Amino acid sequence: MNTTKYHCALEHLKEHQYCWLITGVAGFIGSNLLQALLKLNQKVIGLDNFSTGYTYNLEQVREQVGEQLWRKFKFMEGDICRLDDCRQACFKVDYVLHQAALGSVPRSIESPILTNESNISGFLNMLVASRDAPVKRFVYAASSSTYGDHPDLPKVESMIGRPLSPYAVTKYVNELYADVFYSCYGVESIGLRYFNVFGPRQDPNGAYAAVIPQWIAALIKGQSLQINGDGETSRDFCYIENVVQVNILSALANDVKAVNQVYNVALNERTSLNQLYEMIRALLVKRFPHLENHKPRYVAFREGDVRHSQADISKAIRLLGYAPTHRIDEGLKQALDWYTAHVSA
Repeated sequence: MNTTKYHCALEHLKEHQYCWLITGVAGFIGSNLLQALLKLNQKVIGLDNFSTGYTYNLEQVREQVGEQLWRKFKFMEGDICRLDDCRQACFKVDYVLHQAALGSVPRSIESPILTNESNISGFLNMLVASRDAPVKRFVYAASSSTYGDHPDLPKVESMIGRPLSPYAVTKYVNELYADVFYSCYGVESIGLRYFNVFGPRQDPNGAYAAVIPQWIAALIKGQSLQINGDGETSRDFCYIENVVQVNILSALANDVKAVNQVYNVALNERTSLNQLYEMIRALLVKRFPHLENHKPRYVAFREGDVRHSQADISKAIRLLGYAPTHRIDEGLKQALDWYTAHVSA
């Protein structure tokens, strides 16, 4: 794909320094955004309460960028559920990249009130603080879960179904609030419906770990690996570098038609869980011979999961200049380098 717009955006940032706020900065996506912006010599404020983020993610970014660029980062331990923390974090900020949320469909089913507090009340606090600052642009993490039970593939932004989990409800409400804040207050926002993002620093541990890091860790350790359902459930897996690109493009987009929109962030490709397992095992088996005869274990389908997911990304290509640079196989190779270095066999 043509990456001209992204290259222009990067050149612009090399020549101009802005102040960015990243919420959820100690998390997987947040820390990767931090690393990219610091390498572009930008000033960054990071907000996190460490509910799902980790100090070691920030330490890894520090190692990657070096002490000189690290001094451009200011960390604030705080909670998006407290409006005062949001106001303080937004002070003199140009662009907000709002990644903080309680993710995971299963967690939302177990703890709907907690999910609502973080993903709706916290989101509203960030919108109010961004409005009052005021910031130039509010870019936020939306979700493919918003499509719910709508059957059509690939998923098009304008066509959604009934939500299948409390998490899906909260992410749809985010979009509604962002739209209202644009019409009522002129707050410029862009929502990014992420589809199964993966890459370095994605946590492989815990009950709510995403499938790729969880499986990689299990295979490296020679542990049992379970697949929900028959393994033919499919997803549109998207490498983290594509997500970093679209966040920067969204913040800097100067086409009025691109603002106050939501966009799919993915590849417009489908990979089944069975295919994913074989791809990961094949990439690891040369380093870990114990995987030669490894087989997955199949268990029941997971409550709240959609059967298939695939994104139409033509809108993001047309209005933002989005041009994914990593397919799933390329992303897996890079992610595996990180995981083999950080997960003990």
